[in-house]
Amino acid sequence: MLFDVKPILYTPGKQLDFQFTLDLSDVEFSGRFPASHPIEVEGCVRNTADVLELELTARTTLDAVCDRCGKAFAQDKEVTYSCLLAQTLENGDSDEIVLLEDGKVDVGDLARTAFILGMDTKTLCSEDCKGLCPRCGADLNLGPCSCKKEADPRLAVLAKLLENK
Repeated sequence: MLFDVKPILYTPGKQLDFQFTLDLSDVEFSGRFPASHPIEVEGCVRNTADVLELELTARTTLDAVCDRCGKAFAQDKEVTYSCLLAQTLENGDSDEIVLLEDGKVDVGDLARTAFILGMDTKTLCSEDCKGLCPRCGADLNLGPCSCKKEADPRLAVLAKLLENK
């Protein structure tokens, strides 16, 4: 979505707001497509002392799967992004400055990139998720499994002594 900032380009103290939805349902993360709901994007471009500042927030509810226990759950996700806008760049490249093209900036592309880069590499249903038992596969969040715990192999000789009694 191209956003025209020419109306405030030379007017310090002015601000332009924007709001739109973004569809990322076709983007794959770890073999899944978690962004099945539209991403709501809102933000503004502000002229502060002839410096254009862009701020945006993208939020949605993701269809997530816990990486420890495999349980599907809904995860609220919010990503914020900010940068400076400029018509020309004098001192080489900068990741914090986005160049305007004919007084316009592609806020859709910026929001898409920020949201994708802001995705978690690991998702958990809760901070204290215990995961699955490595032997029987029982969900340890529901309670302990019925597996007999193996003794430490370094203590196997002592375990045999206890068995003889």
